[in-house]
Formats: sequence, structure tokens, C-alpha cells
Amino acid sequence: MNITLFFASLSPEPWVQGLQQAFPEAAVSAWVPGAPPADHAIVWAPPQQFIDEQPGLQTLFNIGAGVDALLQLRLPPSLKVVRLDDAGMSVQMAEYVCHAVIRHFREFDAYDTDTQAGKWSFRKPRSRADFAVGVMGLGVLGERVAKALQVFEFPVNGYSRSPKEVAGVRCFSGAQALPDFLAASRVLVNLMPLTPETENILNHATLSQLPQGGYVINVARGKHLVEDDLIALINKGHLAGATLDVFRTEPLPAAHPFWQHPKITVTPHTSARTLREESIAQIVGKIRTLGRGEPIQGLVDTVRGY
Repeated sequence: MNITLFFASLSPEPWVQGLQQAFPEAAVSAWVPGAPPADHAIVWAPPQQFIDEQPGLQTLFNIGAGVDALLQLRLPPSLKVVRLDDAGMSVQMAEYVCHAVIRHFREFDAYDTDTQAGKWSFRKPRSRADFAVGVMGLGVLGERVAKALQVFEFPVNGYSRSPKEVAGVRCFSGAQALPDFLAASRVLVNLMPLTPETENILNHATLSQLPQGGYVINVARGKHLVEDDLIALINKGHLAGATLDVFRTEPLPAAHPFWQHPKITVTPHTSARTLREESIAQIVGKIRTLGRGEPIQGLVDTVRGY
């Protein structure tokens, strides 16, 4: 059995070594053009040449949460695209979102500004009942975030394409329910998969449906957000601000207005990183399961895009 790896912006060598130790009966190597054919591949943003030179691939494991980059390639119909179930990302995402929500709710940015000016200030405590958090996307990461927010006693709404039930979460589903979901959510957390239907979904029309003073947290994909629409709604006072971890162009260009906007917090796509050891154990387990002819979790519906 041959396993090949290609990562667009990450050294594959630690992964090659870890996989070889965890799966000694397999031959593991980093892909280069002209490499011998492989049975399984582990990738992040591979080029079309990678796919074209590997016609015998059975499975394509994606090490990130989103598979949108893979689905832009020409993939053989028989190729199984597999996303990781978690790989340590869900708890990181829950940490990040809870931190962003609490920082906004408790007005810590304003306190930071005051303390830097040597000002001892007081702000009236806000009511959690007025700060419903809407989690847009109830997959593995979204459900984990929704459950974590409940620990801090925020009302939590959830939105998904198809109906879902999550304990303690007021769930909305389908395009017809999106306006009601937005209107009920003071803070909007985007964790939707990026598909042709969800690209630009955070635009002037949808973001305007958030309550006055709404706040946006985008930790999914930069292409979900129409950047100029967000800035316009913040500048005119409808939105209170945003925390953004993902962008249309990464790294974020130095001249981009997000950097200097006083009501936008920027982080460098760090909300949830893939943990190598957990990922390797999961991938090896899935390959062994497939070898026994048994089904695995994480198969991507390439038509739906997730």
C-alpha cells in the first residue's frame, strides 16, 4: 500500500514520519511531480497535476475542516473525498468563538482603550438574555461551539441547511428560515461550509437582518463575507463590529481596511489548527476500516460540497 502527501503551505516531512510509524506496513512519501502511483493521499490544497498523475487513488484525505478547494478540481467520480471528523479542531474553535463572544459582550475592547489612556471606567453590565448567539452551520464544529456557548448561559440559535436538533439550541433550517434566524441573533457566528450556494452569504441584505448593534464572527471562509458590505454596516452603526479569522486573500494584504478599523478584530486564520498526531491516528484508522470493507465517517458529498 502506498500513501502520498501534498501540503501547499506546510512541510509534509513530520507527517510522513508520523504516518510511517503509525502504519509501518505502508510506504509513505511526499508527492513530487512524476511520483509513483499511490492508493491513498493526504492533502491540503493540491494542484490539478497531483490529481491527474494519481488515477489509481482510492481516497483523498483533507487535513483541514473545509473541502471547498478540493471540489474546485477535476476529480475522478470513483475517488472518495474524506474530511477529518475533528482532529482536535472543535475544542479550539469553541475556545476561539467563546473568547470572541465574551470579549464583545463584556466590552473588554472598550476597557482596554480606557486603561491604555489611564482611565478607570465603568460600564453597566449587559443582560445575557439580550445577547442570543446564532451559530450558522451545525456540523461537527458548529455543534461543539453551540454547546460551549451554553456553558456561559447565552441563548443559542442554530441554523443549518437541513433540519437538526441540538439540545438547548433553538434550531432553524432552510432558506425560508434564515431571516428569522438572523433577526433572533444578536451575535452571528459563521461556520457554514463554503459552497456555490453559501458564497457571499454574509452580505448587506443578510447582515442588515441582524438586530441593531449586531456583531459578526467569521471563522469559516473569507468568501462567505462581502467585505465592503460589512464595513458599510459597521460605519453606519447598524453593526457594532466583527471578529474575523478568515479572508478572501490570505495573508491579509497590508493595505486592507480591516487592519486599521477600530471595530474589527483580525486574527491570522488561527481559530482551529489541525493537530498532527490526532489526524494521523484518525486517518490510519479510516484506511484500516476501508481495508476491511467497512464504512467510514467523513465521506464528502461532492455534489452538496460537504
